[in-house]
Amino acid sequence: MKKIGVMLSGCGVYDGAEIHEATLTLLSIDQQGAQAICMAPDMIFDVVDHITQQPSGEKRNVLTESARISRGNIQNAKDVNTQDIDALIIPGGFGAAKNLSDFAIKGPDATVHPEVQRILDEMLYSKKPIGAICIAPATVAKALSSYHVNVTIGTDPGTARAIERTGSKHTQCSVDEICIDDARNIITTPAYMLGPGIKDVAIGINKLVTEVIQRA
Repeated sequence: MKKIGVMLSGCGVYDGAEIHEATLTLLSIDQQGAQAICMAPDMIFDVVDHITQQPSGEKRNVLTESARISRGNIQNAKDVNTQDIDALIIPGGFGAAKNLSDFAIKGPDATVHPEVQRILDEMLYSKKPIGAICIAPATVAKALSSYHVNVTIGTDPGTARAIERTGSKHTQCSVDEICIDDARNIITTPAYMLGPGIKDVAIGINKLVTEVIQRA
């Protein structure tokens, strides 16, 4: 059975992993006969009230919050040995560009979380497939910018320009499409960067998971 790493970044679209995207990813992995290996960095983040979309003043832990999505079955990213997984997928949500990196704040000058950077570097070196969803491709683009990777976040011109300023390439895609960087084995899809709804993002996510598993 193929083992697909799923890098989570918290729990909730405005400060962590987008729950629909994460759940659709886990569902598609299971439906295709593979095993999801969930992981997240152990770090503190600022909480956003998901009703007002304003900072709540609370602080929570990314690993602890991500465990809500994975039903408690999760690994600290620092303990992940990439030899034990066949591929990696990163769902979106603001946490993918705020907790896994600070791309949401610093754009092309962002820093990627060291354990996320390590895992992405090792996956690329091992030529194992990497999938990234929604805004997560921006973090992948920054982490692997020296390889000039090709990704999509949909059609947003500002984010596309920021990605290209890292040295990576951006390709426009619709919500039901995937962007494939064959040379570097990276697959991306816009999901909720475009939306509009869960049935729409499910199409692209399922295509991405299928491609990742086939390449694993």
